[in-house]
Amino acid sequence: MSAEIAPQSIEGLFQDSRRRLAEAGIVTPDLDTSLLLEHATGFTVLSRITEAGRIVPPDLIERFEDCLARRLRREPVHRIIGEREFYGLPLKLNASTLVPRPDTETLVDLVLPFVKDTVRQTGTCRILDLGTGTGAIALALLATVPGTVAIGSDISDEALDAAEQNAAALRLEDRFAPVRSDWFEAIAGEFDLILSNPPYIRSGDIASLDSDVRDYDPLAALDGGGDGLAAYRILAEQAPAYMSGRGALAVEIGHDQKEDVTILFEDLGFRRIGIRKDYSGHDRALFFVK
Repeated sequence: MSAEIAPQSIEGLFQDSRRRLAEAGIVTPDLDTSLLLEHATGFTVLSRITEAGRIVPPDLIERFEDCLARRLRREPVHRIIGEREFYGLPLKLNASTLVPRPDTETLVDLVLPFVKDTVRQTGTCRILDLGTGTGAIALALLATVPGTVAIGSDISDEALDAAEQNAAALRLEDRFAPVRSDWFEAIAGEFDLILSNPPYIRSGDIASLDSDVRDYDPLAALDGGGDGLAAYRILAEQAPAYMSGRGALAVEIGHDQKEDVTILFEDLGFRRIGIRKDYSGHDRALFFVK
């Protein structure tokens, strides 16, 4: 098959591909083409500048075309690449994990002062990350604050495999323990900080999500029940039994859920002590103490 592929320069391949993505309605054709081109061929943005006329070998064009075809079917770029950076950390993905998104970094930012203060006062901070997926939230805190330890729980064995691999790649495996658990079902002990980016999309809204999300993200990580609040009820009701004396809890929320989630937690004896907006200006993370 490779012998039938017409020769193309790096720049020619880039321009042709970005046009095809744009015509298909992909909103970031330049970025997507750059990322996929580097992933499939090794040619970077700098290569396009310094070696624009260099002919791309047919086997690399074929590999790139396979990636481009997946993107044209609306598969997210980072699922095609198999990796996404979060809080400066490269994280491997699989079909059972969400793609870590920049908005979730606001949850890390929100709790970071508390984590640092807890380590300063007690020598450690024991973290429970429920629904850990790739391990993104817990691993970001472990990498940023020495002295922290974390359990990352998930109902999916495949997601836990990804989290464990990411912890090992970042040399954090000594401070990170993956645990298969349906919320608190298999959790034991007390924690200084409980975290979660739970499923919070209303069941009836799933069908209207962008196909990039609806067709490729695991449903269990999206569907928050009829009102989108099912996971928050579990957290508010069960978390106190696992919180240390200075324990706190923080969650990511949907853009319109601040009041509903706050009331739910306050009705069960929590007090909100922090809130953080995402990069679009939407309320995205809430911080509570009991």
